[in-house]
Amino acid sequence: MAGLIKFGLGEDLEKYRDIDEEAILSSMTEEELEELNAELDPDNDLLPVGLRQHDQTKKAPTGKLDREHLLKYLEKSAREYKDREDLIPFTGEKKGKAFVKKEVKDEDEGDDPVLDPELEEALKEATDGELCDLAAILGMHTLMSNDQYYASLASGEIANKEGFRSVVKCTAYPQVQSEPPNTTDPHESLTKLQDNDSDLTDLNLNNIKNIAIPTLGDICSSLANNTNLKYLSMASTRSNDKVALALAEGLKENTTLERLNIESNFISGDGMKKIMESVVNHPTLTEIRIANQRHSLGNGCEMAIADMLRKNRVVLKFGYSFEFPGPRDSADHSLTRNNDLVRQRRMGILD
Repeated sequence: MAGLIKFGLGEDLEKYRDIDEEAILSSMTEEELEELNAELDPDNDLLPVGLRQHDQTKKAPTGKLDREHLLKYLEKSAREYKDREDLIPFTGEKKGKAFVKKEVKDEDEGDDPVLDPELEEALKEATDGELCDLAAILGMHTLMSNDQYYASLASGEIANKEGFRSVVKCTAYPQVQSEPPNTTDPHESLTKLQDNDSDLTDLNLNNIKNIAIPTLGDICSSLANNTNLKYLSMASTRSNDKVALALAEGLKENTTLERLNIESNFISGDGMKKIMESVVNHPTLTEIRIANQRHSLGNGCEMAIADMLRKNRVVLKFGYSFEFPGPRDSADHSLTRNNDLVRQRRMGILD
C-alpha cells in the first residue's frame, strides 16, 4: 500500500471532510491494515513490551480437526499408559504416637459479683443500646466498632440504637468524579502559535494521546517565533526524543515562555540534555517539570542537569526526583540561590 498522504497545515482540506473512513477501512485487506498500523504507530508505545512483537506463528493447518477421533485417541492413550511402580511397597506399619486431644476442665470462675439492688435492677432493664453507650464511657472500645465508640463519646444522648450486635458497615465516602477529557484542539492551537496569537497565553495538551509526533514537533518548533505564550504543558502526550529536539530548538529562540511541563513522556536522557542546554540561557523560564519519564535518565544525565541548573540564574522551580544524591544536592543549592536572588531584588538589595 502506498505511504500515507501528507497534508500541509495551510492547504484546503474541505474536499476531504466528507470521506467515509469506515468504508475505506472495511474495504482494505488484512495486509493493508497491518501496513497502515505500522505507518501510524511503528513503535506501539502504548502497548506493553510483550505485545509489541508482530505475530510470526501463522501457519497453515496440517489437517482437518476431528474432535471425536481426537477424544478416542486420548482415552486409548490414557488406558495404555502404565502407572509407575512404587520402589518401596507400603507395609501398613504405623510409626510414632497418635495425637490425643487433652481434656480441658472448666475452672470455677467464682461467684457472680454482688451489686446494689438499684444498680442491678437498672442493668437488667437497660437496653442493648444503653449498655453499648455505657461500655463506651467506661473505655471498653473492644466490645463495639469505632463508629459506635466515638458516637457514644460525642453524643449526649443514646447514640447506639442497635446494641453490640449491630452490623459493621463501611463508611460511605462521596464518589470522586473523574476529570473530563482534554478538549484542546492541537491543530487549532498550532495555527494560533504560528500566527503569534495574543490571546493564546496558556496551552494545555495534557493526556491527549492521539496527537501525531510531527504535530507535537511543530508545536515545539513554533515557540521560536512566538512572543505571547507563557505556559506550555505537554504531560502524557507520548512525546519522544524527536519532540525533545524540536522543543530544544524552539527554546533557543524563545524569550517569553515562563513555565514548561513535559512530565510522563518517553523522553530519554539524550533528549533531556538537549532541552536543558537550551534552558541555560533562557531569560524568562522560571518553572520546569520533567518527572516520571518512561526511561531512567541515569547518573550522567542527572549530573548534566545539575550542572546546567548551576549556570542558570532564572529557574525557581524544578519538578524532578533525582535518583542520585550528588546532583540532587547541587540542584537544591542552585534553586535556593536563584530564589534568594529574587528575594534580594524584591527588597532592593540588588538591581
